[in-house]
Amino acid sequence: MTGTAPLLRTSLRHDGRLLAPWIAIATLLSASSVLVYPWVFPTQQSREGLAAAVGSNPALGLIFGPAYDLSTADGFNAWRALALGGFLSALGAIFAVIRATRAQEDSGQAELLASGVLGRGSRLLTGAAMALIGSLVLGVVAALVTVLCGGGWEATLLLGATFTATGWMFTGVAAVTAQLGADARTASSMAVGTLGVLFVLRGFAYSVDAPGWTSWVNPLSWMTETRPASGNTWWPLSLAVVLTLVLLAVAFTLQARRDFGQGTITPGPGPARGKDTTAWRLAVRLNRGPLVTWALASLMLGVVFGYLATSITDIFGADPAVQQILAAGATSPDELTSAFVVTILSLVGIIAAVPGVQIMLKVRSEETVDRVEPILATAVSRTRYYARHVLLALGASSLYVLVAGAVIGWLAGTADIGVGVGDVLRQAVATVPAVWTVVAVSVAVVGARPAVALVAWVGVLVSFLLTLLGPTFGLDDWVLGISPFWHVPDVSAADVDLTGLGWISLVTVGFLLVGFVGFRRRDLAR
Repeated sequence: MTGTAPLLRTSLRHDGRLLAPWIAIATLLSASSVLVYPWVFPTQQSREGLAAAVGSNPALGLIFGPAYDLSTADGFNAWRALALGGFLSALGAIFAVIRATRAQEDSGQAELLASGVLGRGSRLLTGAAMALIGSLVLGVVAALVTVLCGGGWEATLLLGATFTATGWMFTGVAAVTAQLGADARTASSMAVGTLGVLFVLRGFAYSVDAPGWTSWVNPLSWMTETRPASGNTWWPLSLAVVLTLVLLAVAFTLQARRDFGQGTITPGPGPARGKDTTAWRLAVRLNRGPLVTWALASLMLGVVFGYLATSITDIFGADPAVQQILAAGATSPDELTSAFVVTILSLVGIIAAVPGVQIMLKVRSEETVDRVEPILATAVSRTRYYARHVLLALGASSLYVLVAGAVIGWLAGTADIGVGVGDVLRQAVATVPAVWTVVAVSVAVVGARPAVALVAWVGVLVSFLLTLLGPTFGLDDWVLGISPFWHVPDVSAADVDLTGLGWISLVTVGFLLVGFVGFRRRDLAR
């Protein structure tokens, strides 16, 4: 471990700022909940309406977890921020560890560091220490700012502790995958994939009221079981600390046994002669691994949401707030089911847009390592090269929505809930134009202003927040309309209005034009 202390100080000075966005977003998520709650839900009636809205939309439970108490600001904050805040903390920890370990080996920086007085395990310890410190700062800052905004001390400190504990657990996960993956991209994908699977399974288990033991086989569920503001149980945090230590021990063991610059799982040799003779085949080859991974993820999402749809009647029947709405005749079970299908397919569309954005960002990463110039030096034009990646991004995202929709429809058709395969597939098709709009944002950013590549994720983030949380907060239609998914109609309705799809299609075309014109005119890798 020789040299760890000076390397950690230097890393914190140069890369510590990269943790700031994760800290800021998680803090904003928690503090805003406490600030907004008394303003948006000032009366008991409005708070009962919130409980009814959450209960009638199981997709919210899938993302945010169970709502134990929505009658107080702290209870609302625990529901809204616990799962997402932990998710953000975990992502920040994963990227910090991979950046300080495998990414340095891929770039050659690790070899330069190793030529000095530096022990073999110093870089891994430095990366883990950065992530542990960053997660701790995230939890402390989020808790203190939330308390200053009006949050209760115990509930808020426990909530911040769950952020830190989640970041610590996935520090250990990332440390292990950094030893398994053949490169930084593979290691990062493995860690993020693990986080995604556990996140979905946690939400699914709570949404369908799974047996109690399922809460203790998923590390993310340990954080939910702390129940800030409705139980304040601290001891599950100790499980997170133990898991973190075990994973770090495994990581250091693997690191001591693998070759420098190689992963424990080594890739097979490539072909002796390349076969990718067209821009289209090159685009597919560059993204082949993520394309297969996301195809499997879309099938899994279809199964999860499809099973949730088959249980929709039981879920509505178990929620007293929803029962009051049905008894009052304000809506019908068929209308609730139809609205639920629209919501889950919108959520599927938002998730399916993620691989589309990743494909476009891959164009940028290929530029920065000078792999695009040799291709454009041949007969391949800039427009042709860019168009192949854009078509792949739009086509893959569309295919994932349709695959998930087909699985959801097939499972829903096996239950007597008034929804068949054809209904769900038509709704999935109506969702695709909104997915294209989100992906088109990344096309415009990468094509015209790749220096601000993070802006490519704005479409995904805004759509997620407005689609899932906007209606709950009672936002105006013009605000909700910023999300393209707000314009997706319910195709099962008697009078279907497709005007919204027409408008977002025009917006999509505008973003695409900006992207293509920008890519033709700008300098590469600039």
